[in-house]
Amino acid sequence: MVKLPAEAQAVVVGGGVAGCSVAYHLARLGWTDVILLEQHELTEGTTWHSAGFVGQLRSTVTQTRMIMYSAGLYPELSELTGLDPGWHGAGGLRLATTPERYEELLRQAGAAETYGLDMDVLSAADARDMLPLMEVGDVRAALWLPGDGWLDPASLARALAAGAEKLGVRIVTGVQVTGLDVQDGRVRGVRVGEQVIATETVVNAAGAAAGKVGRLAGVDIPIVPIKHQYVVTRPFGVPATTPTVRDPDNIVYFREEGGGILVGGYIRTPEIWEAATPLAEPRTLFEPNMPKFRESWESAGRRLPDLARMETGDGQDAAAFAKVVHGPEAFTPDGEFLLGETTVAGLWVAAGFCVHGLAAAGGVGKVMAEWIVDGSPEYDVFGMDIRRFGSHARGSRWARAKALDSYSKYYDVVYPGEERTAARPLRRSPAWARHVELGAEFGEKAGWERVNWFAPGDAREGEEFRPAGWAGRFWSPAIRAECLATRDTAGLFDQTSFSKLEITGLAGLQRLCANDIDRPVGTVVYTQMLNERGGIEADVTVTRLSGDRFRMVTGTVFGVHDAGWLRRHGLDVRDVTSAYACYCLWGPKALDILGELTDDDLTFGYMRAREISVGLVPVLAQRVTFAGEFGWELYCPAEYGLTLWDALMEAGLPHGMRPAGYRALDSLRLEKGYRVWGLDITPETTPIEAGLGFAVHGDKDFIGRDALGAPRYSLCCLVLADPRQICLGGEPVRVGGVPASRVTSGGYGHRVDRSIAYAYLPVDEPGATSAELSGRVEVGVNGGWVTAEITGGPLYDPSDKRVRRLPGS
Repeated sequence: MVKLPAEAQAVVVGGGVAGCSVAYHLARLGWTDVILLEQHELTEGTTWHSAGFVGQLRSTVTQTRMIMYSAGLYPELSELTGLDPGWHGAGGLRLATTPERYEELLRQAGAAETYGLDMDVLSAADARDMLPLMEVGDVRAALWLPGDGWLDPASLARALAAGAEKLGVRIVTGVQVTGLDVQDGRVRGVRVGEQVIATETVVNAAGAAAGKVGRLAGVDIPIVPIKHQYVVTRPFGVPATTPTVRDPDNIVYFREEGGGILVGGYIRTPEIWEAATPLAEPRTLFEPNMPKFRESWESAGRRLPDLARMETGDGQDAAAFAKVVHGPEAFTPDGEFLLGETTVAGLWVAAGFCVHGLAAAGGVGKVMAEWIVDGSPEYDVFGMDIRRFGSHARGSRWARAKALDSYSKYYDVVYPGEERTAARPLRRSPAWARHVELGAEFGEKAGWERVNWFAPGDAREGEEFRPAGWAGRFWSPAIRAECLATRDTAGLFDQTSFSKLEITGLAGLQRLCANDIDRPVGTVVYTQMLNERGGIEADVTVTRLSGDRFRMVTGTVFGVHDAGWLRRHGLDVRDVTSAYACYCLWGPKALDILGELTDDDLTFGYMRAREISVGLVPVLAQRVTFAGEFGWELYCPAEYGLTLWDALMEAGLPHGMRPAGYRALDSLRLEKGYRVWGLDITPETTPIEAGLGFAVHGDKDFIGRDALGAPRYSLCCLVLADPRQICLGGEPVRVGGVPASRVTSGGYGHRVDRSIAYAYLPVDEPGATSAELSGRVEVGVNGGWVTAEITGGPLYDPSDKRVRRLPGS
């Protein structure tokens, strides 16, 4: 047995490309007392059999930036180690063969512009010129990314490991982690047989075995090992300069290898690898399953006729293959990485690479090291943060159902607003059964069933407002009816899914919140919590319940993340989300409706909270709105939830009140300029840049205060000239014909009848006023460019009279 050190600053578990990258980047930031442990030899878990594709254009700006960073890392590794990281910069093609895929391709091209990626949209003929072997008769267009290519996975991992060792990291192979010591909710050590390495930082980078390693500390990590297969043909003179190709309509990808072609694909009927101890043996592979691979192989044969000519007999002659690789890949419920700190303090995870992780491995190491050393990474990584999953993700059946669904639809066109049905329903509001009776169309977030809209009274009324293009695919005229009812009478929204955290400790909360929390009991405060760079880590309301007790309300999927941020800074936090139902009654008739149900005074002011009785139900009523109309958030213990909903419906319907869903709420908040964390505001944007300076209390000390300098950008409201062209987020924005930004969020404002979008624009546009800029701003929507006007403030009720004043006053 190798003698291990008694202590280390950090221990990395797993010697694949993720673990090697994390170790290398920790050392680059000065943490050189790091030890990496691998039970086999380096890369012998899942890294070694990766197909190695590097496609820079991903679905989010963060993933794209991580991959772009990775590409820039390779020369650095070569210089430091003298080792070739195995990079083949052959460029990449992404094909579109259907009208729907062509629309997606145009959206991707727009996204590439906002990311600063070098790319071109090619005709079928131009794509064939790039790859003469390819049949392009059905190709409508192709996206060409010259910065794409592929990596040899073992070479990359060895280069990262060598770089880590040169910086002082110790790498030990052939040792198995048998335990993780946890005391008082924090990791304290790593056990290897009888030896213990004392440490307060452990990174679980064990790939498909990450779930098993997590369980050593009592942590559930939703990793699902799924069997993935590709083949490599025998050589037939394919040039090494051949670009990589993705043909998602035919669920196949391919590239050159050894003078032949590597062919892989995402089958529609994937299989989970059932193993009590995943990766217990090195270089685990399964028997080839060519019947399951038939669709991808036949697609490749149609695209590359030379492959079809290699076939004999059943069309999958083994003699055509130099090798068949059928191995395990670590998938997650939503097909995104699992990064960040777990519920055990100091225990981090970097796993769940879902086939495409090799491309981002350098970026993964970068953000993980920054997170561990500095407290937050440079990029907004919430979409990959393990804290996006709550306790609902603990069950292996849920994770498996979601992961299988994610894998089987990996190459499908993903339409904004489209809802997946796997593992549903799971979490339901007390009023869920009533929503079903009312014909609700449900969406899902964090396992919660949430109403998108209710069945319209007349399905044809309002149809003329259906947006053009993708925005009109998952849409209903009921959205407009619900918005107008909220404006004219009242809307009743079920926001039970919103996360609710109860916190003890005024001093600690004051230190974390940019606004002043030390207000009288019953005050509701809108605030952000910032990181050391001044970026927004959370966007919340905080209600003071008593002298030292507070309730924080945040978005449905942000509760675990925000609670983790609070606990990391020493606060006592209790998640009470499931303990309370929440219904929001907003609109000019809200006072009349609620007045019929209570004898309590309802005239208390805006951003105040009171305990009242509604019918027979005890309620905490908060004068807060996300719709821009007068009204309340009404909280009651969950067991009263159905009674409260019924009482509000019975009292409200005679006044013209309508139950309403989240799609209407999104429209209403856009008109008022209310921001959404993760879209309009992120850990990369400051409150000043986001137009939230009013929520910053400059006379007190708080984390991030010293970083709030002059803004570089300002979040602007854009009104598109064509109201049927609707932004969905991510669309490119040009100023004077030059790429300047991307849309953070957008939609249609039914109270103002405008197409609205938000985007960050440079504060100092040389020689131009806002009025002059307005005529030069264009937004890329549905394959064309639409002129947009910059507006100075909220489009609806900019003076806030409807929110702050009592109806009729």
